[in-house]
Amino acid sequence: MAIAPWKQLLINALESNAHLKHSSFFQLSTIGTNGRPSNRTVVFRGFQDNTDKIQINTDGRSRKIEELKRCSSGEICWYFTDSWEQFRINGQIDIIDGSNPSPLKLQQREKSWFASSLRSRLQYLGPNPGLPRLSDETQPAISLDPSAGPVDAFCLLILDPDQVDYLNLKSNLRLTYISSVSATAEKSWNVENVNP
Repeated sequence: MAIAPWKQLLINALESNAHLKHSSFFQLSTIGTNGRPSNRTVVFRGFQDNTDKIQINTDGRSRKIEELKRCSSGEICWYFTDSWEQFRINGQIDIIDGSNPSPLKLQQREKSWFASSLRSRLQYLGPNPGLPRLSDETQPAISLDPSAGPVDAFCLLILDPDQVDYLNLKSNLRLTYISSVSATAEKSWNVENVNP
């Protein structure tokens, strides 16, 4: 599979901004169950092996899962403060939870689980996100066997890009990339230089 032409731009931006901790954070927008936009900040967990698909870890009890089950379209917006580059990446999002029937997808989920820090994994054992806090008391200590596989609440999201809008504010360059799929299921990208 040929590398997507925008992917190298994103890899370069990640590398040139790597000294900034926030460069791995981006915003993910979905369509809320009320039909309105729903946006939150998530963490880039890498590309799925040898593809341009973007991985995101999330809690299966979060609102975004219900939203994605209703409408699997999503868009991320990623701004790199040192290089003044913005990527808006639109596509379909696949939810991989523990009930997924695909052994390959379950392996991807497990790989992503073990690639996360223990501290990150512990958050999936806490109370349901977004529900009212029952008390102000300190929550009891939670422990997790570091060798144990993914817990039920852990989900891997895979964003399969179909449109990318790239803006470089330093060079005043804006490119739009739109994918198309051939009869043999090969994805190709068309690029257009547009006004910033």
